[in-house]
Amino acid sequence: MEITTELKQTLKKLKLGGILPTLPERGSYAKAQKLSYGEFLELVLNDEIERRRQGRIARKMRSALLDQEQTFERFDWEASITVDREKVKDLFGLGFAQRHENVIICGPVGVGKTHLANALGHSAVRRGLNVLMLRSQILFKRLHQSRADHSLGKEVIQLVRPHILVIDDFGLQRLTGSEAQDLYEVMIERYQRASTVITSSRPLDEWMGLFDDPLLANSLLDRVAHNAHQIFIEGESYRKRMGGIKRTT
Repeated sequence: MEITTELKQTLKKLKLGGILPTLPERGSYAKAQKLSYGEFLELVLNDEIERRRQGRIARKMRSALLDQEQTFERFDWEASITVDREKVKDLFGLGFAQRHENVIICGPVGVGKTHLANALGHSAVRRGLNVLMLRSQILFKRLHQSRADHSLGKEVIQLVRPHILVIDDFGLQRLTGSEAQDLYEVMIERYQRASTVITSSRPLDEWMGLFDDPLLANSLLDRVAHNAHQIFIEGESYRKRMGGIKRTT
């Protein structure tokens, strides 16, 4: 199939330049299959629809800040961990996101909490949802910086917008007063409007001790835990099994 300069210019004017690389191949296919003009047009336009869909997914993946390697397919389901596998796999249906419910994943260091949270994010992006994943310390740093430059309202909006917000490694240390207040503002705005996935090495019943203000803590944690899907993982650290952590004597 000959692609003239005029055809190239016309396609680019219509913002359809993306079909140019595959157009000769599609032309040959259409000729071999004796497709009608209408069928050929439908074929190349469907190629463009898929190309744009893949482009949207790629952009969403980049903005989600997910680890590209930590997907559902790459999770080590043969690992020596104790977890309700059926409950975990059910989460990948993403019904919790449609119902604006939260997910809490708790367990010791290295058992796959972050990987599962990443994998949920990947599945959600592939279904067209907006996702943002941040380690808790990065989240608090962003909020602290926005307070300093008087853009807290704008930052909260950015954190409320995603269909799924993943907060990784929550509870590594006690929260300051401003961190607790900022987290409260974010979670209040997300409550029953969007889903939040939180991973933590601390069990949920220890989270109260991370806050100075028990009233604020009660209000916040009540909303976080309300209708939340709680996943508990037990087992030996994956990194330790692979030799990443050496025992000392």
